[in-house]
Amino acid sequence: MNTSTDPLLALRDAIRAGTDITYSGSSNPTSSPTSATHIVLSPSTSLPKSTLTRLRKPTAPSSNPPASPQNFYTLEAVYLAWLFRQSSVPEYLKQVREHGAKVGFVSVTERKVVVDWLEGKTQELDGFILYMYLIQQTDGLAAESTTPPGTPPQLKGTTALPTAPFSSRSADQSSPSKRRYVADTADIEVVKKIKASEIELRDRTSVLRGIKTNNFSTISQAMSDKLKKLREASKGGTPATSAPSTPDPKMQARKPKNQYPIIIISSSPTALITMHNVKRFLQDAVFEPSQEARARAAAEGNARPEDMIPIYRKRTTIDPSGRETQTHARYFVVDGTEALAKFGADAWDRVVCVMTTGQAWQFKPYKWNEPKTLFHHVKGFYMAWANDPPNPKIKDWNVTELKIDQHRRHIDKSVVAHFWKTLDTWTMTNKPWLMQG
Repeated sequence: MNTSTDPLLALRDAIRAGTDITYSGSSNPTSSPTSATHIVLSPSTSLPKSTLTRLRKPTAPSSNPPASPQNFYTLEAVYLAWLFRQSSVPEYLKQVREHGAKVGFVSVTERKVVVDWLEGKTQELDGFILYMYLIQQTDGLAAESTTPPGTPPQLKGTTALPTAPFSSRSADQSSPSKRRYVADTADIEVVKKIKASEIELRDRTSVLRGIKTNNFSTISQAMSDKLKKLREASKGGTPATSAPSTPDPKMQARKPKNQYPIIIISSSPTALITMHNVKRFLQDAVFEPSQEARARAAAEGNARPEDMIPIYRKRTTIDPSGRETQTHARYFVVDGTEALAKFGADAWDRVVCVMTTGQAWQFKPYKWNEPKTLFHHVKGFYMAWANDPPNPKIKDWNVTELKIDQHRRHIDKSVVAHFWKTLDTWTMTNKPWLMQG
């Protein structure tokens, strides 16, 4: 037996040479792999099948693995991987078990890589074969070999693996003896200039912080003064004159106590909101079809609705101090200019809302009969069914579209709440003297 042969290279040479590889027992050849003790690679090379190779297992440390059997594949395991290279995975595992190699066999994920190397299809097994300095034993003493890394190691005597620490290819690349990179002086100066101009961004809040702290007390004071004037104007009092200022034209036209905002709705019989159901819709937040409301009123003895309908709503306001105040606001609803004329010459100054069906003829008797001009002076609303397609006529009219569901009445409250919130915002901005105190 040639004891100076690397078992892994010997197996590869035998496979590439087409040598008939067989099993043998302790003294005679045998055909039973389980009872065999050696693998015959050539007439002059017979190695124990349990001989450890330099092919490390994936579970072994990638750098300097200890020289223990569990970290390397045996010669038989590598040979079986090549012998059953054409077998399916289940068949390969079955044959491995029948050959007695129940543990330590080459896994199915590594089998192809190992077989390709054994057959010469690939020249290297990076990450699998561990190149190392061998510790050769002379007279029972260990001395470090002078064989350079990368040279196939030779096993001496019966020693399967060296017992000294290994030096892997990856470890050799990170050796401290490797020449260190020295940065160029010009590059260092450029990096310093770049870092000097850098701004540290810690989080999205610190990005918004300036160099100095901003003081918004003047804005807060200005808004407090404006709110104070609005409250005094809504109560009919005299604005505070602590500081001279130009009076707001809107504040000069303060609302007398007997004037209330006016809402105009369409007189079209196809409108969703009419004089028959507007009170229940805006005051009670319940939509009732106009025909049903009309029939109910007729059954109660009210054949025709009034031409002016008062609407009462509860509104909660919060003053700057955080105190909540509930007030009952009153609005009047009309469906034409005839009823509007009963409010006096300044009736249009009190109109805050116009509900439209998208028909331009509705505006002909109005003070502003052009839709774009009208909805510049009043707030516009377009009422439609929830499943109606968009109306192209109102696209440029600057109106708010409100959708009414035909069947789900619990949706009405959110629709009405959105109506009042939108109207209050517009009135406070454009006609604050009409806001109830």
